Amino acid sequence: MEKYLVVIEKAKSNYSAYSPDVWGCVATGKTVEETVSQIKEALQLHLEAMVNDGEDIPKAKGISQHISDGVFKEGEIAEEYFITEVEVAVPQHA
Repeated sequence: MEKYLVVIEKAKSNYSAYSPDVWGCVATGKTVEETVSQIKEALQLHLEAMVNDGEDIPKAKGISQHISDGVFKEGEIAEEYFITEVEVAVPQHA
C-alpha cells in the first residue's frame, strides 16, 4: 500500500480531485467523501492499467514530500482546494 497525495477542489456544484503523482487520473463527486472514494478507486484502476500496459508506476510522494518540494506550503489555507492522502494497493509488474 502506498499513500498518494490528492488535491480536492471545490467547483460550483461538486468537487473534483486529482493526484499530482499520477497525471491523467481524475475523479468528481457531489460531496468531499464521495470524491475521495472516487479518486481512490480511479487511482487503483489507473495504476492497474499502467501495469497492464507495461508502464512504470509513479512513486507516491505523499504530502510531506510535496511540501518539501515547494508544491504546497505547510499550514497553507486555500478556499478553492485542500490536500489529503489516499492509500492505494500498488499493483506489481507481471
